[in-house]
Amino acid sequence: MESGSVKQEKIAIIIEAITRIPKTKMERKTPEILISASGVAVLAAIFALWCGGVRYSAAGMTAAVISAVLFTLVCLRFVPKWVDAWRDGEPDAPGLDGEPRHICVRIFAAVLLWDVLIIVIVYILRRIFGCTDGFFDALDFWTCTDSGHYLDIARDWYLSEGSVDRLVQLVFLPGYPVVVRLVTAVTGDGLIAGLIVSALCFAGANVMLYKLISLDCGHETALRAVKFLSLSPAVFFFAAPMSESLFLLCTLGCMYLVRRGKMLPACLLGAYAAFTRSLGVVLIVPVVFELVQRRAKLKDYLCVLIIPLGFAAYCLVNYTVSGDAFKFMQYQREHWNQQLGWFFNTAAYQTENAIYSASGNGVNFFGLWLPNLLAQALSLVLMLFAVKRLRSSYTAYFLAYFIVAVGATWLLSAPRYIAAAFTVPTALAVITHDRRVDWCLTTLSVLAGAVYLCEFVLRWQVW
Repeated sequence: MESGSVKQEKIAIIIEAITRIPKTKMERKTPEILISASGVAVLAAIFALWCGGVRYSAAGMTAAVISAVLFTLVCLRFVPKWVDAWRDGEPDAPGLDGEPRHICVRIFAAVLLWDVLIIVIVYILRRIFGCTDGFFDALDFWTCTDSGHYLDIARDWYLSEGSVDRLVQLVFLPGYPVVVRLVTAVTGDGLIAGLIVSALCFAGANVMLYKLISLDCGHETALRAVKFLSLSPAVFFFAAPMSESLFLLCTLGCMYLVRRGKMLPACLLGAYAAFTRSLGVVLIVPVVFELVQRRAKLKDYLCVLIIPLGFAAYCLVNYTVSGDAFKFMQYQREHWNQQLGWFFNTAAYQTENAIYSASGNGVNFFGLWLPNLLAQALSLVLMLFAVKRLRSSYTAYFLAYFIVAVGATWLLSAPRYIAAAFTVPTALAVITHDRRVDWCLTTLSVLAGAVYLCEFVLRWQVW
């Protein structure tokens, strides 16, 4: 039998352990509570100030509230994941051991074929809709969006004098035109060079997506991510001679190299992403997340400073062409009514435009405003379901990317912008382990893509 003193000691130990548990849990919860409360307070204050300066209808304000609430819910579900990642870390990358060595080659070839097929499908649809041009003559159709601007820059660079239409091309970043110009030296045709660059970059981006997601989720989930990226409703933009494919390749390459600990080449790719699209600067967010999580050294943090240098190089181009390093901001404001704003403001004015166009111009409603609103709302809903299964740095990237991309004061290209955020197909991949869910979402993606592609071919204000 135990003595009374021994029993008392055991009881004391038990009591101490019991009383310590809630305290420990509360201590662990404290950062989450503080971050969540602060974030909600800041967003609520911003939203309240915004409400005081706008005059939207009830429908517009409702859309703004829904957008803000969805974003807040994603953030609140993200905070515990964020805190745990920085405190305890996330699983190390298991790599691709055991996977077929040739899987990346197969992905590259399949996506390249799919890119060519998209171009063929567009040609067939145009024939059905009345186009009589031959196949190669019909390729000029692909200059109908911003592609023409990129090809002009690739051919003539930026102009410091001339027509306004050419001067304002300074708003398009030079990363993609530089590559197209190099390839044009081989092909002799700028449009063909642009199509080739986009096709190769998109195929490469899918390979990098597979390699990146395999690090955390394994072969099957990574393949689903590739599938959902390739079946994105806005996938035809990756085939067009535009910057999306190159930007996505640089983004994914940057993140993969960061995960492998190769900071210098990673940040150089990040810099080129920022030289290709201004959203490339947002890569600072996930890269810093990864560095904090792994308790990185100072030299790694210094490498991050390379990323914004890509955008700084673009500002230098602005200065050499126009004498003003920020001339692009003036052109954006004067010719596109474009400047930084709040994503919930975008939801408000696009809802009002959708309501107005629905009663008159169905082309604008179905081709422009409805796809824009759906892309914003569904991406947030998707992240809401996926955030617990995604790596914290990827979610951080999406949130920062969404704020900047969707916050534009005259956004016409939400489906295209959101398609270039690799977190969206990744989120779809991690929530579709169930075959029925996978089949359902794949079918919906294909149907939405078919409709959106037809609208693009008919030129229903799809940008």
